[in-house]
Amino acid sequence: MIALGLEGSANKLGVGIILHSPQGGSAQILANIRHTFVSPPGEGFLPKDTAKHHRTWVVRLVQQALKEAGITFDDVDCVCYTKGPGMGAPLQGVAVFARMLSLLWDKELIGVNHCIGHIEMGREITGAQNPVVLYVSGGNTQVIAYASQRYRIFGEALDIAVGNCLDRFARTLSISNDPAPGYNIEQLAKSGKHLLDLPYTVKGMDCSFSGILASIDVLAAKLKKDTGGWKDEVSGGNITREDLCFSLQETIFAMLVEITERAMAHVGSNQVLIVGGVGCNERLQQMMSIMASERGGSVFATDERFCIDNGIMIAHAGLLAYRTGFSTALADSTCTQRFRTDEVLIEWRD
Repeated sequence: MIALGLEGSANKLGVGIILHSPQGGSAQILANIRHTFVSPPGEGFLPKDTAKHHRTWVVRLVQQALKEAGITFDDVDCVCYTKGPGMGAPLQGVAVFARMLSLLWDKELIGVNHCIGHIEMGREITGAQNPVVLYVSGGNTQVIAYASQRYRIFGEALDIAVGNCLDRFARTLSISNDPAPGYNIEQLAKSGKHLLDLPYTVKGMDCSFSGILASIDVLAAKLKKDTGGWKDEVSGGNITREDLCFSLQETIFAMLVEITERAMAHVGSNQVLIVGGVGCNERLQQMMSIMASERGGSVFATDERFCIDNGIMIAHAGLLAYRTGFSTALADSTCTQRFRTDEVLIEWRD
């Protein structure tokens, strides 16, 4: 079986084509293409501009994916698209295109939960069996474990997502959005030497990032204003923008490690799977690996091809659902900005 997946919940437009063999075994990735809407430094991406980008690029990306996979539309069994969660206008544009392909090609339509796509692709690529999942992206922060055909949310962000916190601080410092603001913060943080005191907000299994963002925005304003040089009270060295990036990363990642470890203890798991765009961050992976190794466990993560939003994860999750007999009727092929991970019945797992 072959599925074509369309992802467009934020500023990444992805088209993926995947093959599941009737004999089982690993899925075969036939094509995984992505194009990103990049806004100017100091700015975020507006829904209307992002939706226009997706409408502009989606036809050529599908054509390119089919060519790369070496197939035609006749070979495709189903068309999968991101139903939600995400930004309204980009989601809607991709959903309309998915409906059009379904009608034009006479193929089944499969609406996919974006979060489930990340999890199932992560499991497929890494081989993680039954891990605690840390899902961290620009729009979501969740600690998840599987039970009774649902991905249960054990903890999450109470306000803004961790990726949104990083993206908004990148705007404060006017850091480039190319290739991604979080990636550029990560590179600057590698040169940071001074750990500044920031709010550490863990409430049970949940986290809060808005106060940390407000606090470090104040420090960034102080750094910009103090042209004579802002000295670290302990070392006497100059505080830099690299130190701000380093301090932000260390603080928020420590919070994520804490709640993930607590979930591991609760469910008795020794595996952690990190998915979502922020999961590409090597420092987060390193901190999580230290914690897991101390518990005799292991960490699974993927590179930017699969961590960052992509079409192949939508194709894979959609095909898993399609093989159980699931499909989305045309009248139900809507999209929604709010679609909880634990709303989806995972019929393809025991």
